[in-house]
Amino acid sequence: MTIARSGRPVDEVTLDAVRAGEITPDDVRIHPDTLLHQATVAQEHGNPQLAANFRRAAELTQLSDDRVMAIYEALRPRRSSVADLEAIAVELDAAGATATAALVREAAQAYRARSLAT
Repeated sequence: MTIARSGRPVDEVTLDAVRAGEITPDDVRIHPDTLLHQATVAQEHGNPQLAANFRRAAELTQLSDDRVMAIYEALRPRRSSVADLEAIAVELDAAGATATAALVREAAQAYRARSLAT
């Protein structure tokens, strides 16, 4: 199960292939199945928090890098209102990233309770 986001086997991502111009950005992005496999391994080895992180990461692979970074920025304290964070959670739910949406909602509640939202 070592495939790139593009579906190319990782062993085909070589320096020669890069030099030949055969490698695309999706050839060096992680495939969500790889992250889900890592989540399974983490869970089996008694690390449920790491497993949850890998599952959320798998969800986020469907978003653009720019959108992931914008969400990360929005989650920093005093960068967003509770309503802004709820809008992000709704967007994530619509994209099928339900575990990540739940985390954003949890952050919004914590920010509200600690006066960390704008």
